[in-house]
Formats: sequence, C-alpha cells, structure tokens
Amino acid sequence: MDDEINGLLDIEPMLHYTGTQINYYFICKRKLWLFSHNITLESNSDLVLLGKILHEHSYTRETKEITIERIKIDFIKRKNEIHEVKRSKSMEKAHEYQLLYYLVFLKQYTGKEFLGIINYPLLKKKVTVQLDSKKEEEIIAILDDIKDIISEDIPPEVEVKKHCKSCAYRELCYV
Repeated sequence: MDDEINGLLDIEPMLHYTGTQINYYFICKRKLWLFSHNITLESNSDLVLLGKILHEHSYTRETKEITIERIKIDFIKRKNEIHEVKRSKSMEKAHEYQLLYYLVFLKQYTGKEFLGIINYPLLKKKVTVQLDSKKEEEIIAILDDIKDIISEDIPPEVEVKKHCKSCAYRELCYV
C-alpha cells in the first residue's frame, strides 16, 4: 500500500489539517483554536491515556498508526478499508467526521475511494462510514470554517458543555 500512496497527488492546501483538528471542531471550537496554536495538554489527560492503552492492546495483529502527511490512521485492512479505534461513542459525530476527513484526504492523495470503519472495542461495535458527494462538500465547508477559527487572534469564547469537566484544556477556560 505504501508504494501506491507515495508520491501520487499533491494535497490540496485545505487538506493540511489533522484528524484531531476535525475532531475538536465538533467537540469544542475553543479547544480546536488552542490545539491549533500549539497549546497541547492531552499528555496530562487520563482519558487520552486510556484511549492510547486501548489502541495499543486492541487489534494486535494489525499494523497501527499509519502516518500519511498530517493524518494518522489507526489501521488499514483489505487495502481500501481504514479503521479508527475509539473508546466510547460519546463523541460519535466527531469520530465520524474525523474519519470522513481521512476519506476525503485519501481520495485527494491517492485518487482512490476508501471505506471507513470506527471500531469501539469496549462496546464490541463497529460503525461504517462512507463518503458521498454531500459529505465531501460538508468536509470542505468544515475545513473552511476551521481555517477561519484558527486564523483569529484570540480563541473563541467558552461554551459550557457536559464534557468540559473532563477536558484537558479546562484550566484555560475557567481561570
């Protein structure tokens, strides 16, 4: 697969974001801005650590963490099936759009269509994510919005959400 991907198409400038940025777009715009300005606090988060442990100990037969430019795919199966491993479904929309971004990215990068699977090993569930023209347009609009958000001089205002209690960035919002 690596030979197929190396050196094919130039990535569109709009595709220079990470999956984490797409994910944070749905979780919290302030967190997105902070992360995009190199304020990274995830290394202090117990939930992030739990996710990493789950990722390392699940799907042990798969080659993991495939990095292509700025994206990191958890693993690939059958040459056209990309997988993301997630701990819980509490942020399912963020997970879905992160995977949709990867599908758009890979389509631009390789010229090929891929299928996305979100794996929830603790729940013993899988969610299939397919890219269609409507979802692709949504991703492009989201990337435009992300560009606008992170180009601001100051982060967006705090929005209180239920997951704020366990957020690694909490101290930067409630000073």
